[in-house]
This record gives sequence, structure tokens and C-alpha cells, in this order.
Amino acid sequence: MTRSLLFVPGDSGRKFDHAAASAADALILDLEDSVAPDQKAAARKEVRSMLERGAAGKQLWVRINALEGDDALADLAAVMPAAPYGIVLPKCAGRAGLLQLSHYLDAFEAAAGTAPGATRILAIVTETAQSLFGLHDYRDATPRLWGLSWGAEDLAADVGALRNRDAGRYTEPFRLARSLCLMSAAAAGVRAIDTVCVDLDAPEVLAAEAGEAFRDGFVGKMAIHPRHVDAVNAALSPDDGQLQWAHAVIAAFAANPGAGTLRLDGKMIDRPHLRLARRLLGED
Repeated sequence: MTRSLLFVPGDSGRKFDHAAASAADALILDLEDSVAPDQKAAARKEVRSMLERGAAGKQLWVRINALEGDDALADLAAVMPAAPYGIVLPKCAGRAGLLQLSHYLDAFEAAAGTAPGATRILAIVTETAQSLFGLHDYRDATPRLWGLSWGAEDLAADVGALRNRDAGRYTEPFRLARSLCLMSAAAAGVRAIDTVCVDLDAPEVLAAEAGEAFRDGFVGKMAIHPRHVDAVNAALSPDDGQLQWAHAVIAAFAANPGAGTLRLDGKMIDRPHLRLARRLLGED
């Protein structure tokens, strides 16, 4: 299960060491927003070093720069020889962007001797207004597609919003983007990953966001500070009661393999409940 994905500035080996010691399931080594333009080249070398050093038990992702411009290819050329677990694609406008990145990865994997298709893609798919109109078209785009996530900060700038939150909650335009990302991921059969909580010193906001994410169907959440990781992991993990229910559902259908509906603890369960049970156990 990949519950927590912690961003690490690509130009800071010190912060990588701190993040590697955290309980995060995955680290996202960032070459985009957290790195100043004049530091990109140095950051690429640093991220390559991070990948080569590794972080025990953690997936190592790299967020490259947007495909428009020259930085994305330079990012990939620097990091792909070190075989990252996957690439985070920012500002993904639709299916064409996924295919473009997948073709790039084909070439870089071949050059590096990496197994074809080994590098996964996590696409951030709501950072522009235009991108919302391509959310229906990710299914079967590429076997590399691992998950979809959403973002509110770039989207706010794109639509001209004065703010994207009110009283600790996203306003309606941004909740719409969140919901559409969730539905798009479900339609594509990939993981839905919630965006970061930008309130560094408001644990109640983080807890609410992460709890709502798990309730609604997100299986992971990005984080921008190591102290957010434990709360994210706790919120995105099923509790004992949910685990007990999931095991009972799976056992009931295993004992009745031809059944479409069954009775469990006085309630009807059917195949959608079986799928939920498998998700809770990390099997789906």
C-alpha cells in the first residue's frame, strides 16, 4: 500500500536524508516547483545521487518539469539511468501527454538497459482549467499509468481565483477538480492520490483532509513535510473494524463463489462490497 508520498526538494541532500528516515511509503524527488530555474542542473545531479543511494523500503519517484519546454527531457536524461520507481508528471493536460511521456520512457529505458515498461507514471491532472476536460480519456492510455492525482495551487492561478480555501476547506471549484480526479482514476482503473495539505501547522486540517480522502476512495495522499506523514498513514489505513469486515466479506464470497449477493451480519453484500474489501486489504 502506498499511503503517503512525501515531496523532497531535488536540490537538498539533507532533506532527502530526513525524508528517508520518515515513515513515508514513497518519496517524490522534486525537480519542478521546489527548485529554482538556475538550480535545475545541479538538482538533476543531486536527484541522480539520491536514486543511487536509495531509501530502504521506499518507492523513489521523480517529479520532472512539465513536458512543454526543454527541462523535462533534461530531467529524464539525468535520472532514468538510476531507474526511479516512477515519474510524476505535472500539468498533465490529457491522454496525449501521457503517451508522449511513455514514448520518452521507452527510449530512456532502452538506453539504460532497464526492463521495458518498468517505470510507472503518476500524473497530476487538474493543474489547468483545460486539463479538466481531458479527464475522461485516461483509461488504457498506457500500462505505465499507476495513478492520478490533483492539484489546487496551479489551478487557482489558472482560473484567477483569489483563494482556493475557505475556513480550512477547499472551495467548490477545487472540490470539483478533486472529485473529477477521483472519478477519472476509478474509470481508468488506477490509484487515486490526494493532493498535499498546504497547512503546515494545522494538524486538524490535515486530519480532516486525509480522513475525507480515505472515506471517499483515495488510496494515498501527497505530503510536503515529514511531520505530516504519520497522520497521513494513520488516516489512509483501515481500522480494526474495517479489516475485520473486509476479511469476513472475502471469506463469505470464497465460501460461495457463484453467489452474486450474500447476507453478512444481517445486511446484504454484493460484488461491489467484495471489491471494497479487497481495496481495504490492499489487494485491489
